[in-house]
Amino acid sequence: MNTDKSDLEPLDPEMAAELFLEHKATDCTEATVQNHRSRMKHFLEWCDEEDIDNLNDLSGRDLQRYRLWLADNEDLNAVTMKNMTSGFRVFLKWAGSMEAVPEDLYTKLMIPRVRRSQQSNEDILEAERAEELLTYLSQYKYASMHHVLLALLWETGMRMGAAYSIDLTDVDFDEERIELVHRPEAGTTLKNGKSGERFVAISSELSEMLDDHVDVLRHDVTDDHGRDPLLTTSQGRMSRGWMRRKINQVTAPCYLNEPCPDCEQGTDRKCPEAVSPHAIRRGSITHFLTEDVPTEIVSDRMNVSRKVLDKHYDKRSKEVKLEQRRGYLDEI
Repeated sequence: MNTDKSDLEPLDPEMAAELFLEHKATDCTEATVQNHRSRMKHFLEWCDEEDIDNLNDLSGRDLQRYRLWLADNEDLNAVTMKNMTSGFRVFLKWAGSMEAVPEDLYTKLMIPRVRRSQQSNEDILEAERAEELLTYLSQYKYASMHHVLLALLWETGMRMGAAYSIDLTDVDFDEERIELVHRPEAGTTLKNGKSGERFVAISSELSEMLDDHVDVLRHDVTDDHGRDPLLTTSQGRMSRGWMRRKINQVTAPCYLNEPCPDCEQGTDRKCPEAVSPHAIRRGSITHFLTEDVPTEIVSDRMNVSRKVLDKHYDKRSKEVKLEQRRGYLDEI
């Protein structure tokens, strides 16, 4: 049921932003809260310029004006603009639940589309979205293949090819680690060959979930080389193409029954709003860096050089980097 405008409770933008950030802090990482804080700074600046002191007054037309203001006043590329508006939409949905704006107001905010040429090097799974998906999967699709793939790629930041190569014997559930091994003679390779071989620590939660998947849902099959793969179909080792399709499905908005413009609603076609497996790696690396994990640790864990990491994977905003530097300097 939609909230009637006469039933709204007055709420000024600054107090709304404070309450929203406190709400997100209860179930999100500090990195996600920082991203929301950065987005809210832009919104509060716009409200100040427009003399908006009560969220009750916001309309669909105001949202369009704010969207145009962002485009005119901030140096944002297409992907960042999409992420900014998507994050603001989360705030509006929360404000609707607080009876500060009509419940359906968030649906009137148009999210800009990003052409494939614009997103080829910027596509990223945001930490907040990853957390939302993993929470849903933990509750309703626990240890499913969708859950296993997303949790494994997000927590470890490994490449899809590395996940494809994992055998059951590579997973040490007691020591909570996965060994990545280059085995070209047996049908699986790592991008950086022998130099890509390493142990990857995993959380107790991921270890337990993988163990449960193996016990209940994994197909008891071998691959063409007689190996026992971790990720399987009824035919053997799960192919890279099948892994991509699973990632396309789970990262599409329609997976959580959200509006999905131009979605083909098919398992063989990539939803325009879904992200690629490499976007999960990019998002994971950015998340670790935003959480103040030292660059050298991230570089070793994800098997990526510092130069490549800085150029292609570190998607922290300028504001987040500034606040992290400030945090280090404040300790001096």
